[in-house]
Amino acid sequence: MVSVEIDSGSGFCGGVIRAITRAEDFLASHPLMYSLGDIVHNEAELARLRERGLVTVNSLSEVPEGETVLIRAHGEPPGTYEEAKRRRLEVVDCSCPVVLQLQKRIRESYALLHDGNVHGQVIIFGRVGHAEVLGLLGQVDGDALVVENEAMLLRAMDKLDFDQPMEIFSQTTKSPSEYADICRLLKKRGARLIVHDSICAQVANRHERLLTFAREHDIILFVSGRASSNGKVLSDLCRSVNARTHVIGSTDEINPAWFKDRDRVGICGATSTPKWLLEEVASAVRDLC
Repeated sequence: MVSVEIDSGSGFCGGVIRAITRAEDFLASHPLMYSLGDIVHNEAELARLRERGLVTVNSLSEVPEGETVLIRAHGEPPGTYEEAKRRRLEVVDCSCPVVLQLQKRIRESYALLHDGNVHGQVIIFGRVGHAEVLGLLGQVDGDALVVENEAMLLRAMDKLDFDQPMEIFSQTTKSPSEYADICRLLKKRGARLIVHDSICAQVANRHERLLTFAREHDIILFVSGRASSNGKVLSDLCRSVNARTHVIGSTDEINPAWFKDRDRVGICGATSTPKWLLEEVASAVRDLC
């Protein structure tokens, strides 16, 4: 027999809950709604919402004029709203308030860094091409350096002017410890750096809790969509203290060979993982073992 426990802190973050709730409310009285990009990086939840009438598109050009489009929690650059207005699209803006605040702070910092004879630089610690990062870049017309890790920062050192001030921000779902390492490296190189605390508190608080949870169990099943940036960060965190960490997207991916008699099994997931899927995985493990 094995014991199974679901991490009480795992599941949708507040921004994702808000976006999905608004989509469900709209679809309760309308046949369809368009989402600009995946509303959440979880294949199972996307399939559930698709059955209710949520259509995912990659571009506003795919949305018929006059229809309703949802802006997901990741946020969008100003150009998206301008294009939606030109095409007479109704917009349901579900941008996470934390992301909107970060966009505002980046705009303001950029303006100060380019005031008068000052030509400072904005640095964003985040995943290149991630929807949130693209929205942040849009606040400064793309004039910011994006780095994913220390190796990328080292390769980009020649793009930085250490005679000018710099301000750094993090994508809201990144690792606090990795962000601290990036900032430490810049300061070591002599940067006049202002560090902004921009990682979502709800996400940051999960790190210590997940480390404890992963240590307390013999095996971890981390449930996450393959495209989830937060899922990659948190699953790597679990694996750093528990080598028997397995990332799965659904119950179909559970391998019976992973389990030993009397294992304490921990089930956890990303901020984009629905609670119902965590419970489904836990039930499948109990039935299997």
